[in-house]
Amino acid sequence: MPITQTAVSYYGLGYVEHAAVDFQEMIAHGCNTVYLAVTEFDFDFWRPNIPKIVEKGHELGLKVVLDPWGIGKYFGGEQVSKFLQNNTENRQVSALTGEKLPYACFNTNSFRNYFMNFCVTLAKEAGADGFFWDEPHYAFPKGIASITGGVADDWTCRCPVCQKKFMDYYGYEMPKYMNDDVKQFRWREAMEILSNTSKAIKEINAKQEITCCVHATQNTYYVTEYRGYDNWDTVAACPYFDVFSTTILNWALPEAFFRDITERTVAAARKYGKKSERWLMGYYKQPADFAQIDKTVDLYESLGVDRLSSWTYRGGYGTVLAAPDALKLWDRIGENYKRVLKK
Repeated sequence: MPITQTAVSYYGLGYVEHAAVDFQEMIAHGCNTVYLAVTEFDFDFWRPNIPKIVEKGHELGLKVVLDPWGIGKYFGGEQVSKFLQNNTENRQVSALTGEKLPYACFNTNSFRNYFMNFCVTLAKEAGADGFFWDEPHYAFPKGIASITGGVADDWTCRCPVCQKKFMDYYGYEMPKYMNDDVKQFRWREAMEILSNTSKAIKEINAKQEITCCVHATQNTYYVTEYRGYDNWDTVAACPYFDVFSTTILNWALPEAFFRDITERTVAAARKYGKKSERWLMGYYKQPADFAQIDKTVDLYESLGVDRLSSWTYRGGYGTVLAAPDALKLWDRIGENYKRVLKK
């Protein structure tokens, strides 16, 4: 099956005339879609220009998808969160230590209302083609995943809101050590916020396309990450999602890992009638040999991936997360985009 969409993320929005120049460069690099990373600050400060930037993208021939980047730190992204700044109590809490972490608890009504307003407002005003749910997740109290399958024994979230919801549903106190009820509870609650918001967006405009991108982990002996979206069937089955996507893999990982993740991504998407999307790492790290990019694109295409995306524009050039040869990396990804879209 041919690749039908080639996308790149972009967080340089602000002035329309500057975005227009960048959009033209994206098109020259074979992109037909841009993921606009819209932060909480952008929403509050640059909102009048967001529809104009979307319109300019459309005028130039790009599909434009909005990414609520780093919102509440519940989604992936380096941006700071105004919600966390203004809501110090609505945070995810470590199960074992009770520590409040710098991540919004997305099971609280406070954050759910905030997120819903953010997305519904943009769905009404911006005129974009859809939304991208960017690595939604429960936080890890400890940062390093164990090679034998977990992150020590700690997990999130065991805040008062989560504890009450758990008690109301199961009839006993939420345990400090994860059990099967806790896993099911976390999966169910994690889906509720995205499902409800996606439904609301579709009710505004049924043509709005929703892509959900989850962490690309094995969930077997080697790496088990309880992020809340690690049950891929639960995510891919959501009736309001159109595209099932899995995240970037470091170029240093073996080809077998790329193959396994991609086969499982495509299988989950097809099982539930969704499009599949895989990502290319276009920032921070780069392959020792750029020919690996070509081989990976060929692998994705051969396994039936529908869409390719790269984070980020220009290889992160000029940022602390820039690849060593950021512009060369960007050029090589662009060459591959043009190559597969010609078929």
